[in-house]
Amino acid sequence: MPLTIEEAIARVPEWTNATDLKSSPLTGGITNENFRIEVNGDVFVLRIPGADTELLGIVRATECAVSQLVGDIGIGPKVFYVIEPEGYLVASFIDGKLPPPKELGQRENIRRVAETVHRVHEMDAIPETFSPFRVVENSAEIANGFKVEFPDKFEWLVEQMNTAERALKKNPFTPKLCHNDLLNANFLDDGKIRILDWEYAGMGDPLFDLANFSVHHEFNDEQDRWLLESYFGEVSDSSWARLKILKIISDFREAMWAMVQIGISKLDFDFRDYANTYFSRTEKGMRGENWNEWLKDVSYLKK
Repeated sequence: MPLTIEEAIARVPEWTNATDLKSSPLTGGITNENFRIEVNGDVFVLRIPGADTELLGIVRATECAVSQLVGDIGIGPKVFYVIEPEGYLVASFIDGKLPPPKELGQRENIRRVAETVHRVHEMDAIPETFSPFRVVENSAEIANGFKVEFPDKFEWLVEQMNTAERALKKNPFTPKLCHNDLLNANFLDDGKIRILDWEYAGMGDPLFDLANFSVHHEFNDEQDRWLLESYFGEVSDSSWARLKILKIISDFREAMWAMVQIGISKLDFDFRDYANTYFSRTEKGMRGENWNEWLKDVSYLKK
């Protein structure tokens, strides 16, 4: 079982003799509990992960290591302490705002995010790898072990996913350090774009990071062009097709995250409805009129 907030605070040596310490819960997030900790005028965030999060593909040691790296260069919060062996992070509190999706989807902010994500992709390699295709497969196995009911179209969705992976492999990518979970709640703006929550960090496809960011913010074609132009300097048929395919695969991955949560979570949240929403989005994308065209473009054209 996770530590209580009192137990976690007691494990931070620098706080042992603090005479002025206050804690309060922070809102947001489903998997973890986050607390604002005020200590002698300094402010931190302490995160207590939920139970069984390793079944969601989270490797705490990797998360902590990458959080320290990005904190050191100002992309994420500065890590103050790691509670071991649990891997609970204590990081500096960034007094910034959470940009709403529409604001983050403005052209200038898309450019700022693309530049920040590109900096991440240029960082040194780490041992951990990430593939949304393997996440779907592993999550299916775990959810099946918990007797979670799958949608009728699941086998068809997997067939389409496998077809997409084969097409993408014909134009392989160079693995880069990626965040892999660029939903809106993981951004802060304090004059700089900061990226939070590195639970799924690993070496993967840079275009998946862009696709994941795009689909979570419901970008249209114009915004997708801005994103690719900001990152690559141009929009090729191949990068366009890869982005569009991986947006759909990102939705599939999101649905499967919820399927595992149905099996393991004790939270008061409708994970079944969440899963059904993303399964519907995945099916709609795979049945779309451009799906087969994108598969062709990504197979035969170079970026």
